[in-house]
Amino acid sequence: MSSETGRGLLSRLFSKPVPEPDDLPWYVAPLPKWLEDFGLRIAWLIVLINLAGTAFGFYYYLFQFSLEPVVMWPLVPDSPVATLFIALALGAWLLGRQNDYLSALAFFGCLKLGAWTPFVLGTFMTEFGYLHWAMYNFLFWSHLAMVVEGFLLHRITNFPVKAVAVAAGWYLLNDIVDYFIPIVGNAHHTLLPPAVEPIVNGVVQHASPGHEIAAAGAVTLTVLATFLALATRVKKLEA
Repeated sequence: MSSETGRGLLSRLFSKPVPEPDDLPWYVAPLPKWLEDFGLRIAWLIVLINLAGTAFGFYYYLFQFSLEPVVMWPLVPDSPVATLFIALALGAWLLGRQNDYLSALAFFGCLKLGAWTPFVLGTFMTEFGYLHWAMYNFLFWSHLAMVVEGFLLHRITNFPVKAVAVAAGWYLLNDIVDYFIPIVGNAHHTLLPPAVEPIVNGVVQHASPGHEIAAAGAVTLTVLATFLALATRVKKLEA
């Protein structure tokens, strides 16, 4: 590839026109316009960062994979799957193949897992004391950044009802197997600190009240994501 061809390719990749925002209320579009514009202009960088985060996330879950039935592995690594969804959603848009289903899944994943992890880290801060301070802060702030990413997506999708239904169904299934009816084996939610839910003979003990606290946060965020996605659609139609 010649240098001119390479520059032309890079120019096309990084000069994607940024769609103008609809006039939406603050609760479905809380980011300032300049930040939305900036995020969409560096969307390829965000894609790469999230792909790297996905790889790290699967590595982070290796120990939990060893405790889980293989058939349930697709439902175990919650945050890495969410970062993969946002990478695929933005990547598809950048390549001119915007996909509403990917965008809805990414919105739900970024909002739910991006907020659930800091919620758990804050609630059980003392119990997470075994984490190095750098890792604790990395997990906390990187997951909050996922929430910010999620609120870019209203610029590239109208959240069709079918797409929202698929995303809500996927994350409702996650809630069911994570906290209520594991189907195979034990409950499959992300491991909490051993002081909250100890592991005995390779089996996680889903003890109260830690299990219920984590479940309440997850279910609340699934409901919130569903409301915000549908509210965004309604407000876009009104606009």
